[in-house]
Amino acid sequence: MKLIVRYIVALNRINNVGKTSIGCRITYGKQRIQFSTGLFINPKSWNSKHQKAEPPNEENDFINIQLSLIKSKINKVFLWLQVQENNFIVNDIYRLYKGVKLRKEYNVIEYFEHRLNKLKKLIGIDIKQVTWDKSYYVKNNVKSFILWKFQQKDIPLNKLKLHFLDDLEYYLKVEKKQKQITVNKTIQRFRNPIKVAVAEGYLDKGPFMLHKTKMVRNEVVYLSVKELEKLEKHEFSQPRLQQVKDWFVFSCYTGLAYNELKNLLKQHIVIGFDEQLWIEMLRQKTQKNITIPLLPKAKQLIDKYSTDDSDVIFPMISNQRYNSYLKEIASILGINKRLTTHTGRKTFASTVLLYNDVPMEIVSELLGHSNMKITQEHYGKIVQKKVSDEMLKLKSKLLN
Repeated sequence: MKLIVRYIVALNRINNVGKTSIGCRITYGKQRIQFSTGLFINPKSWNSKHQKAEPPNEENDFINIQLSLIKSKINKVFLWLQVQENNFIVNDIYRLYKGVKLRKEYNVIEYFEHRLNKLKKLIGIDIKQVTWDKSYYVKNNVKSFILWKFQQKDIPLNKLKLHFLDDLEYYLKVEKKQKQITVNKTIQRFRNPIKVAVAEGYLDKGPFMLHKTKMVRNEVVYLSVKELEKLEKHEFSQPRLQQVKDWFVFSCYTGLAYNELKNLLKQHIVIGFDEQLWIEMLRQKTQKNITIPLLPKAKQLIDKYSTDDSDVIFPMISNQRYNSYLKEIASILGINKRLTTHTGRKTFASTVLLYNDVPMEIVSELLGHSNMKITQEHYGKIVQKKVSDEMLKLKSKLLN
């Protein structure tokens, strides 16, 4: 793109001594900016075509020298910006000419990596390795999308528009075969550094403010009373399946996720204010302290697996093998549901708590949810079904 520097004389603004100001207009691309040079001239002495003061005399020569210096300085700034090989706009030329330090113009992936490098130093302090890994995975997805969409390795951060997310969503679904819930997580994690870029002044405003995430309503999978009872009573001849079954049942009566089961120590079992046994530990996902009453069936399993030579209560296997064995258990027992630690956690909330009239706010507290809304979104329908079941019982009584 060509740089154009042109001087403008305001013919309609004559001061008391018959002179007018000389302005400078810089045009670059489709943008331009105009500013005052601080010089004044008799309008009759200005030759617009030649862009100088005429005829030659002491006053006009001084004006021409000053205008030449201004143009020369602007051209030097323009040349310097070109050598940097960065994207710049006309306002950057003006700011640098005035001696104002330019803010760095980041590209999208460049800024994402800049944020990741800062966050990496906080691993083990404010964030977990797995959290950083998820953001790194998202960065790679966005990087491959930019190459697919724009045939470039990166694009300027200030070129982001609302439709970028729509195109990204399409790419993730069609090219990466991601489901909507995964797409939503990717977009959420991508928007976070963009919000920081706005806060740090690298973007004037958020480009994705009007974007609406497509809602995903997943059905809560949990074991019914009969299914849980069937699972509890079955004794497997294979020790590995019996162990996994016991650990899963423990989740059904405590709501502990895999990581909590794996890290459950004897010191986490405490006597509470009511002289009853409680589990007190930190939930890794939310970093929130949780306290769960130790129900009798959960206590029996702790007694079964707790040994004198270890502080760890359950000798857990890998999460992958654990879920694989649960799938095998479900197949043997004819339970047509996908069993995972999340299923056990949801069974605790639904079958063990809500179906026994434990209030929603207590369920939220026992699950260690970061806010009540999460609990309501996941388990609202279960409460409705509980109400429906009770109404059917009432109708049956009224008919008799």
